[in-house]
Amino acid sequence: MPASISELQQRLAEQRYVADRGLAVSLFIALRLGRPLFLEGEAGVGKTALAGAMAAALGTDLIRLQCYEGLDVSHAVYEWDYPRQLLELRLIEAGGRVDRAEAHRALYSDAFLLKRPLLQAIDPARTRPAVLLIDEIDRADEEFEGYLLELLAEFQVTIPEIGTVRATERPLVILTSNRTREVHDALKRRCLYQWLEYPSFEKELAIVRVRVPEASAQLAAQVTALAQELRTQELYKTPGVSETIDWVSALVALGHERVDEQGIGETLGVVLKAREDVDALRGARVNELLAKAAARASGGM
Repeated sequence: MPASISELQQRLAEQRYVADRGLAVSLFIALRLGRPLFLEGEAGVGKTALAGAMAAALGTDLIRLQCYEGLDVSHAVYEWDYPRQLLELRLIEAGGRVDRAEAHRALYSDAFLLKRPLLQAIDPARTRPAVLLIDEIDRADEEFEGYLLELLAEFQVTIPEIGTVRATERPLVILTSNRTREVHDALKRRCLYQWLEYPSFEKELAIVRVRVPEASAQLAAQVTALAQELRTQELYKTPGVSETIDWVSALVALGHERVDEQGIGETLGVVLKAREDVDALRGARVNELLAKAAARASGGM
């Protein structure tokens, strides 16, 4: 457990994650109070990456639940291994007279319980708290949100066949949302809240330098400035920080020390994910963006 906010920032920096003080304060409080942290923000601003960096910084396991429409208890929490239970029942029956209470205890035991991410995170057998990432909760159904309320409030789940399973080591729970829909207030009330903005030019450049240290200072500054300019354009899909990192990495792989029109043209598909956006940013528009980016980058190098 980090002793201070500064130590937490330093540990994250060692995992190549640049966290400003506001985010570090929220994480520190979540750790100290044992409360879930709810992160909202645009796609690609580092919400998911934060959970991985925190797990590494704390020296523990990352358990990830990727949410999607139709996600249910059997995929998120647990299910019973019915084929093995049936085989066990036949073995019990073959052994002679069946005691129903004993058979129930044997069949509905830990040996036949398939633990999914949520149950893995609060497993009483854990010897150290994990980091539980509930990713893109806004993609799950509202009914699943309701199921999470017990887990987020009490760090426990109820399994009808065996009763309540409660964590002995509370995980650090990080929930993320891209805000494709509003998440219910009952869920948010159980969490600390943090909104992640697109970073400033200076912060994004610092992230790029940490994540792609082999890039030249000029290339890193130019691509970061271009990404910042792209976010001011009318696009179908605004590029996030992850796309900036990928863009710099792609240009480094192609041997570029600086950005030019040819390099941009060859790698637009790395940063833009819609045909209309790629087509709109070719030719004269690229030169215009380059000029604006050059002016911004010159102040950050």
